[in-house]
Amino acid sequence: MDFELIRTCRKTVAIYIKDCRVIVRAPMRYPARDIGRFVESKQGWIEKHLAEQRERAERRAELPAPDKKQIRLYKEQAAKIIPERITLFAHPMGVRPSDIRIGSAKKSWGSCSSSGRLTFSWRLMMAPPEAIDYVVVHELAHLKQLNHSKAFWEIVEEVMPDWKKRRRELKLLQNLIPF
Repeated sequence: MDFELIRTCRKTVAIYIKDCRVIVRAPMRYPARDIGRFVESKQGWIEKHLAEQRERAERRAELPAPDKKQIRLYKEQAAKIIPERITLFAHPMGVRPSDIRIGSAKKSWGSCSSSGRLTFSWRLMMAPPEAIDYVVVHELAHLKQLNHSKAFWEIVEEVMPDWKKRRRELKLLQNLIPF
């Protein structure tokens, strides 16, 4: 099996799958034959993850990236819908954001700053309403717990008992939406 080898000042060997490539990171003096054996022993795992990445890449290729007009429409939608959803959930949760912004984040659906500002990606408008509500509740919960501790997830669950299902669906969607 072909792989890219990167030697670094580390203590262990690790395998990463990135952009449908196998990358192995190993300590500087780790014997090449041991690296080869390690990679062979993980061949099933590697093949499974390569197949998943190829499938995601194919699905992404089927969905064209939105053009400028579509992006403008998504931003307008987000500016209307997200504040409405925040209003619906914020009062029962006993929280109030200091500011709400719509941004163009590519790696996350939403964020919460320590000052209480909530920012949401316009790309969230490509998601179903249940997913939008999950992200809104998630970010509002950060106004009480600015972390992902057990207490944070208890806040989310109190408002949205099926949050795990919604989160799973959102992760699947994230692999499909062209960012």
